[in-house]
Amino acid sequence: MNAPTADSITAFELRTLLESSTVPRVVDVRTPAEFETAHISGSYNVPLDVLKAHGSEVVEHLNQDHDVVLVCRSGQRATTAQTQLRNAGLAGGRVLEKGLTDWESQGFAVDRGAQRWDPERQVRLVAGSIVLSSVLGSVAVPRLKWLAAAIGGGLTFAAVTNTCAMGTALSKLPYNRGAASDAETVLAELGR
Repeated sequence: MNAPTADSITAFELRTLLESSTVPRVVDVRTPAEFETAHISGSYNVPLDVLKAHGSEVVEHLNQDHDVVLVCRSGQRATTAQTQLRNAGLAGGRVLEKGLTDWESQGFAVDRGAQRWDPERQVRLVAGSIVLSSVLGSVAVPRLKWLAAAIGGGLTFAAVTNTCAMGTALSKLPYNRGAASDAETVLAELGR
């Protein structure tokens, strides 16, 4: 269990702030499709890839606010976003501990839209299907077992490096795109 730090905020603390007169700017760094599925009411969607490419422009909008809270599913991508934004000049910015998963498990409300499988579940489906079909197919074509081994190696590499090439590829599919998330649209939303 991670201990709270000044760089993070719990779901209870965020809920209290959202009900106060000093409402923070909540920035959700998940994909547009994930955001569309469920998000904290009033939050802004700034996907991590947009943030990476336009960090300084995002910071210009965020430095106007007194408090910024970064949100993702588990807190991992929000922590990455926090580092990138600080490198781009953001003075503050806290991460919602354990992300939207904890927020929802505490019974706090979210706005829901079109329901989709989260990227992690999609990766498990695709990787598992490839491995299963490769192993079964290797009965007839023995070399197919190497495809299963390659997927296993890729998953191991993903765990060790904390990256996921398959997840990144799947996020580019139309199913996972959701609403428009080009930098111009995102920055216009932040500027309001």
